[in-house]
Amino acid sequence: MITQIYSIQTVEEALDCIEAGADYIGLAIDTGAGLPNQVSIDQAKRIFDAIGNKAKKVLICVTDSDEPIYEPLVYLKPDVIHLCGYDFRATKEFVRKVKELVPGIEVLQAIGVEDESSIEEAIYYSSFCDTLILDSVDRNINGIGAAGFTNDWDIDAKIVELAKCKVILAGGLSPDNVEEAIQKVRPWGVDSFTKTSDILPDGSSRKNQEKVRAFVQNARKAFTEIND
Repeated sequence: MITQIYSIQTVEEALDCIEAGADYIGLAIDTGAGLPNQVSIDQAKRIFDAIGNKAKKVLICVTDSDEPIYEPLVYLKPDVIHLCGYDFRATKEFVRKVKELVPGIEVLQAIGVEDESSIEEAIYYSSFCDTLILDSVDRNINGIGAAGFTNDWDIDAKIVELAKCKVILAGGLSPDNVEEAIQKVRPWGVDSFTKTSDILPDGSSRKNQEKVRAFVQNARKAFTEIND
């Protein structure tokens, strides 16, 4: 099992989350989509360089097509490319091309879980992507995820059962509900953004190391219990 923490904006945040036990660290670069907590490509490079091999590095991209992704991908060389936009999603050709550009990279496709139609969608993408992330949808946000509320765990569990690749559960997961979510869905990994962050007066957010630590500890406890 893995734990994944998103919305990293500084080197300090990244290292704090790793110290708290996070396995995968994700950040969104500025591609014009206006994602929450996005950073410049140069800041992303500083963060990824600081992470090194201490954790897996995840690059989050929302674009209208594949072309804007390749240059930052080659520059940053993440371990995982996470696609969570509505307009451009993974294709077999895209997966082939990014694996040529960055050998060893994995493709993570977001699935917005809104109803049972998400099951068929997930099965399709699982046939050629390395991992799926099942997330909640807020149409006021220009991308799948960062919604701050849970989705239907029964649908998530069905996707985990039928998918042909690894599945990460996301969507409003917190230190308080992650154990129940894992017991119900039994994913390969769990992800947190909003519920391990503190909201600042200006509306932005920063990671809370203690919330991250509690999230990781409770997730590991639940994964141990279901595997015993």
